[in-house]
Amino acid sequence: MTEPLSPHRPSQPLSSAASLHSQIQASREADRDCRDNYREPWFPRALVTRWGVRFGIFVSLCVILLPGLWVMLNAFRTNVSILARDNIFAASTYTLDNFRNIFGYGDVAAIPVRQYFTNSVIISVSSTVIAILIGLAGGYAFARYKFRFKNALFVSLMLSRAVPGIALSLPVFIIWSWLGLIDTKFGTILVYVAMNVPFSVWLIDGFFRQIPKELAEAAEIDGCTRWQAFWQVEFPLAKSGVASAGIFAFLTAWNEFALASQLTRSTDTKTLPVGLMDFTAQFTIDWAGMCAMAVIIIIPALILTFIVQKHLIAGLTLGGVKG
Repeated sequence: MTEPLSPHRPSQPLSSAASLHSQIQASREADRDCRDNYREPWFPRALVTRWGVRFGIFVSLCVILLPGLWVMLNAFRTNVSILARDNIFAASTYTLDNFRNIFGYGDVAAIPVRQYFTNSVIISVSSTVIAILIGLAGGYAFARYKFRFKNALFVSLMLSRAVPGIALSLPVFIIWSWLGLIDTKFGTILVYVAMNVPFSVWLIDGFFRQIPKELAEAAEIDGCTRWQAFWQVEFPLAKSGVASAGIFAFLTAWNEFALASQLTRSTDTKTLPVGLMDFTAQFTIDWAGMCAMAVIIIIPALILTFIVQKHLIAGLTLGGVKG
């Protein structure tokens, strides 16, 4: 005989389901209570992080710009007030006598600033133009053509730039003495060209690598020569890199002191940074005159940087991405 079904047997699975359901409900209620009891912090964490980063950048910029500010302010003070450590922000101590003396309108013997400025412009512009022309040819060759020992030559070129310039001052001085290039503009220009070519090649090479080869090939199919395809298609796309390399090369030549102080002797060849040494004597230093001349050195570099600022930013962000 079959055993009749007991009415109490289904109660066990039903009780398990009810227990699971009650646990889920309890968990949901606990989560709801946690959300109800949670309080947002009194400060937004993202806002504090953002302003903390900004404050850190501001402090870093203050530390970096502090020497420049010191030079700018002391350029309008007398040497006596600088040595006496008077209040640097006192407007009563400011004067234009330092600039008058530099240009020969004061009581102090004039420094040949005009000649130094002319020498700096000639040497910086000439070395920059030559370095950019060589860098343009070299960067394009490394980016577009395949030849033997290409990678080895590129690495060697970059390693040559890694050597500090001051470490080369003695061998350069000896070789230039043999060649009769000491105290000549041409000798200084040649050194600056050698310093700026590796960086120019590297930066321009990175830009040309980003330009598709198909653009020049399409221009050649349309009837352009290889030279026309380069100047009319590829060069306009890489002009930001060329401008960036040019401004860096110019600033390097404009501000360089160590090698120029070894290679130049007379007024006809000294650059502005080397001319700063004219304010030093055996026992004294004309800090006020030196700061005034430093301001004259800084102003052209700042003007040029602001003019090519757009190309400079593009060169730093886009150049050298692909290797």
